[in-house]
Amino acid sequence: MPAGLFDTARQQSSDGIDSQGGDGHYRAIPPTAIAAAVLAVLSPLAFVDWPLAVVPTLGIVLGTLAYRTISRQPEDFTGRSLVIGAVVLSTASLVGGLGSLSRTYLRELPPGYERIDYGMLQPLPGDPPDVVPDTASSVNGRNVLLKGYMYPGKQKEHITQFLLVRDQGDCCFGGNPKITDRVLVQLKDPGHPKGIDFSPRLTKIAGRFVIRPMGAPGIDGGVLYHLEDAFVR
Repeated sequence: MPAGLFDTARQQSSDGIDSQGGDGHYRAIPPTAIAAAVLAVLSPLAFVDWPLAVVPTLGIVLGTLAYRTISRQPEDFTGRSLVIGAVVLSTASLVGGLGSLSRTYLRELPPGYERIDYGMLQPLPGDPPDVVPDTASSVNGRNVLLKGYMYPGKQKEHITQFLLVRDQGDCCFGGNPKITDRVLVQLKDPGHPKGIDFSPRLTKIAGRFVIRPMGAPGIDGGVLYHLEDAFVR
């Protein structure tokens, strides 16, 4: 009795025929190709921040490895189109993301201002925790740009004075940040005459950096550093 349609399908399935190959030989998609495709979908994260550029970079590397595997063993592996698409998308995201971040980096610094970071505000190893280092003294009275996180207080809207702290651990998970990780910001921002609302995101503040030890509202230990006549970038 001749085999029917479903018997033929079952026979083909049992023989392991890959519908993509069409030659009666099963060909798998390399795991590196699948990983490259997943990373390609996530690759637009490169537009968010510099460290996230690692996502499309890994996508390109894994896609390249997968393409080589498929090219060397075409009888065993398939997925060339998937890999090419993944590499193209990851490359576009990497180039576009780095370009966008570079433009933002250049635009965020106002004319006549210089960048500082919290590393410049820390005492040298072995010094007392409240000693002002020379790196901080060198910018005293100068216009600077500093990035940090708003320390949460009772007021959530129309804030004109707040502490800018080094990281989200200090900002969002309680505790008392080190005195050299605190900068008291006094806004004088024409773009926000009524102040700003609290945000847990990274905040960029430009202003005149001043070293002046004093007490600070809502936190023990006071502050050493200030940003006066400040505005949000």
